[in-house]
Amino acid sequence: MRLLSHLVLASGLLTITDVVLAQLGLPDGFISFNTPTFSVQLVKDSQTLYSLKPSGSSFDFIPQDKMTQRQNNGQYHLGDITFRARRVGSTVWVSADSATTRRPVTTLAVSGTTLAAANLAPTLPSTSLLTITRRWVLQNNVLQLLFDVTNSQTAAVEIGALGIPLEFNNIFTDRTAAQTNEMCSVFDPYIGQDAGYVQVTPLLGTLRPLVVLPVGQSPLEGWRFLTESTSAAPFYQSQTFEGLYEWQFHTLAYAQNEWSRVTPWNAATSVTLQPGQTRTYGVQFLLAASIRDIENTVRSANRPVAVGLPGYILPTDQTGKLFLSYPSAIQSIAVSPAGALTWTTNTDAKTAGWVGYSIVSRAWGRARLSITYADGTLQTVHYHITKAATQVVGDLGNFLTTSQWFTSTTDPFTRSPSVISYDREVNAIVKDDPRAWIPGLSDEAGAGSWLAAVMKQYAQPNAGEVTKMEQFISQTLWGAIQNTDGTVKKSVYFYQPTFVPSYAYPSSINWGNWWSWNRASSYAIDRGYDYVHVTAAYWALYRVARNYPALVKTHTWQWYINQAVQTVVAMTNGRVGYTNFGLMGETVYRLLLDDLKREGLTANATLVESRMKARATIWAGQRFGSEQAWDSTGQEGVYAWAKYFNDNTTATNALNSIIAYQPLIPHWGYNGNARRYWDNIYGGKLQRIERQIHHYGSGLNALPLISAFETSPSDFYLLRVGYGGLSGPLSNIDQGGFASAAFHAFPDTLKWDGYSGDYGPNFSGHTMGIGTYIINHPDFGWQALGGNVLSTSPTVQVQIRDPVRRRVYIAPLGALLTMDAGSFSTINYDPAARRVVVTVAAVPDGVTGAASAPNGRLVIQQRATLSGVSILKPTTSLAVDAGAFVIPFSSGTGTVTLAM
Repeated sequence: MRLLSHLVLASGLLTITDVVLAQLGLPDGFISFNTPTFSVQLVKDSQTLYSLKPSGSSFDFIPQDKMTQRQNNGQYHLGDITFRARRVGSTVWVSADSATTRRPVTTLAVSGTTLAAANLAPTLPSTSLLTITRRWVLQNNVLQLLFDVTNSQTAAVEIGALGIPLEFNNIFTDRTAAQTNEMCSVFDPYIGQDAGYVQVTPLLGTLRPLVVLPVGQSPLEGWRFLTESTSAAPFYQSQTFEGLYEWQFHTLAYAQNEWSRVTPWNAATSVTLQPGQTRTYGVQFLLAASIRDIENTVRSANRPVAVGLPGYILPTDQTGKLFLSYPSAIQSIAVSPAGALTWTTNTDAKTAGWVGYSIVSRAWGRARLSITYADGTLQTVHYHITKAATQVVGDLGNFLTTSQWFTSTTDPFTRSPSVISYDREVNAIVKDDPRAWIPGLSDEAGAGSWLAAVMKQYAQPNAGEVTKMEQFISQTLWGAIQNTDGTVKKSVYFYQPTFVPSYAYPSSINWGNWWSWNRASSYAIDRGYDYVHVTAAYWALYRVARNYPALVKTHTWQWYINQAVQTVVAMTNGRVGYTNFGLMGETVYRLLLDDLKREGLTANATLVESRMKARATIWAGQRFGSEQAWDSTGQEGVYAWAKYFNDNTTATNALNSIIAYQPLIPHWGYNGNARRYWDNIYGGKLQRIERQIHHYGSGLNALPLISAFETSPSDFYLLRVGYGGLSGPLSNIDQGGFASAAFHAFPDTLKWDGYSGDYGPNFSGHTMGIGTYIINHPDFGWQALGGNVLSTSPTVQVQIRDPVRRRVYIAPLGALLTMDAGSFSTINYDPAARRVVVTVAAVPDGVTGAASAPNGRLVIQQRATLSGVSILKPTTSLAVDAGAFVIPFSSGTGTVTLAM
C-alpha cells in the first residue's frame, strides 16, 4: 500500500490527511523470468501478469503498454481471483475479489518448479473464509498459474463460485488500424468443463496463438463478463475495448442468484472443503504452432478434443457426426434436455485415437451433450437444434411477409408497404425507435428485415411472398428509400415534428440523442453500406424473374438487374462515403458481375468491374479498415475483390484476419462466430457491449472462408470454420419464423435479442454461401457437411439436406455445382470413374408453398486446380442458357450425369 499526503480543507482549516491511492504497484517494479516458451513479467506488489511474450518475440499477449491506465482498484489482471463461499449450513454467500482493494500480497519463498508465490490474504477481505496461495510454476517446461484454496475455518465451507479473471490485449483504444492488427488479440472460450480451454489469437492471424488449458480438476464451467469502471481511458466496455472475462471453476452461487432466470451453459456446481482441506485449481499456458493447430495442441496436452460435422447447429433432417479423442475411454454420454439428441457409434474414423458417433436431433433449441470418461473427466459439447433446414427458411419467409408486413395508408414516412423491424418480446412491429434507422427501413438495422425477405426469395421463392416483394420494391424501395438518381437514404423515418405534425411520436422515448435524426440527416445519401442492401434486393428479384418467370409480374428481369447496376454506379460516383472500405454483404456485387457476364451485358459488366477495380486498388498492400476503430465487416468485400483481381497478398491478409477472430470451438454459439460486440447498441433491443453470438459477422465472414476452401479443398480447417459461420444464421430463427439480430452471451441473459434488427446481412451471407460440401477427410472418411452420406461403396451417395439446396461442392474434384432454378436432391459420386450423377427437383421436399421451377438450371464451376482433374460436363446434350445447363423435369425431378 502506498499513501499520498495531500491537503484537505476542513472547517476552514488545512489539515494533512493520508489516503489510499489505489494502485497496482507499478512503481515498485517487476519480477522477471524466462521459460522455454515465454518471457514473463509479474508486477512485484501484486504478482499479477504484466507481460507475456513468446520467447524471442516482441509480441505481448498482455496490454502492458496500457497498464498505467489499468492500475486502479477494481481493474482485473491475470493472477487475480474471485470467489463466493459460505459455511455449511448458512444460506448467505460471502464474496471476495482480489482486485477490489489492492494491497501488496505476501511474498512466499520459492523452490523447485515454483517461480513466484504469494499469500493473497492482504488483498482479500478478512471475511473471505478461505486462504489463497497463488503460485506461478514451471511444470515440465510449461508455465502454470495455480491457486491453492484452503478452508481456514473450523467448520466445513462450501465454495459456490470460484474464478480467475483473464486479461489479454484486446484494447484497441488510441491505436491505429495497423497497431491494432499488430499488437492486439481476441479471445474466446470453449465452455466445455474439464475439456474447456480459452484460445487467444493475435489479430494478424499469422502469429502463434496462446492456448489456456486447465490443470488438474479445474473445469471451465462458466464464462463471466467482468464489470469495471467505464469512465476513463482506455474506456472499458466500449467500442474500442470489449472488456474482460473470467474462467469460472464453480458457478452455483451465480446460478442461484444473478443467473436464476436462465439455463446456464453447464450444470452449476459447488465444492465443500473440510476444515484445513486444500484444493488446487489452475491453468497452463501453451503456444500453438498456428491458429489452425489449436486442436492439435489441446490433443497433444492430453486433453479431450471434439470435432463436430457439419458443426453444432443441427437441423432435425440432418445426421450430425461427432468425433472424440482422449486417452481415457468413454464411460457414458448423456444429454440435457433429456431426449433432445440420440447417438450411435459409427465406424467413420480412419485414424487411431478417434471414436465416432452419429447424432440425431429430436427437439428444438439448445442441447448439451455430456461425455464422461473413465478417469472421471467431464466434457460438454453444446448443440442448437432447429427444424428441418428448408422448413426453417420457409418459416422465416412466412413470418417476414405476414407478421412483419407493414401496410398503412396514413404513414407519413412512406414506409408502406414493406417488411419492417419487429419486436418479438411484445410481438409487434417497431414503428418508432429513437434510433431513426431501425423503423426507417435503411442501414443494417432498418433494412435487415426486408433484406432477409428478398434474399429468402432468391434461396426459396414463394409466389405470394414474391408478389409482396415486388410491391415493396416498386412502391417503397424505389422512390422512397432510393431516390430516382440511384442514391439511397440513410432512413425514411426521422424525428422532426414540424414536418409531420399529425404524427404521434411516443412521449416515452428520449429524442435528444444524436441518433434521433432530423429529416435532413435521415435523407442523407452518404453511407455506402446502405447501397449494398438495395443492390441485393434488385439482384435477388432478378434471379427470381430470370429463373422462375411465372412468379414475377411487375418488372422484367432486365429491369431488376439494371436497377442493381445503377445502384452500384450511384454508390461509386464519388458522392458516397465509406466506399473505400469493404462493405458487409458485398459478395452480392461479385455475383452480380458474374451474372452480367453470363447474360452478355458486357457494357454494364465492364462498368461494375471498373468501379470495383478502383476500390481494390486502394486496398492493395494495405491493412484494410472500417468506419470503426476495429471491425470484422470489411474483410468479406476486401477478400472477394482482391481474389478476383489476383491480389493474393491482400486476399491472404483478409483471410488471415478472419481466421484470427472466427473461432473453431465445440459450441454452437462460438463455432464460426465472427467477433462482434457493439452492434446491440445500434440494432438491438437490449443495448450493451458484449460478445454477440451469431450476429451478421458469422454469415458474412464465412464467405471468404468457404471461397478459400473451394480453391484449396484439402484445407478442412477453412471448411469447418466457414460452415460453422454459414450455419449460424439458421439458429437465429425461432420456431415461429422470427429471426433475431443476435444472441446475448452474458451468462445472466443467454437469450436472443427481442429485435429483428440487422439480421438481414447475416441471412444474406447464409443464402450466398450455404450448401452441401462432400469431402474425403483423412481422419473421418467420407463426410457431407449439409447432407447425409447414405453409402460410400461402390459410389458415394449423398442426400442433400442443407437449407437452400442450391450449392454442392465435391472437394476431390474441386467442382462447385450450383442451381439457378430447382434444387439438388441427391449426388452419386464414383471416385474411381470420377463420374457424378446429379438428381434435382423442381421443389425442395419438406417445404410448404415453395415455387416449382419450370426446369433445372445447373452451373458447373471448376473452383480448384487439381492434378488429373478437369471440368465436369454433362454426358448427354443439354441446352445452355446464360451459362446454365437446362435440365428438363419429369414428374418434378430430373437427372444428369457429369464426367470429365
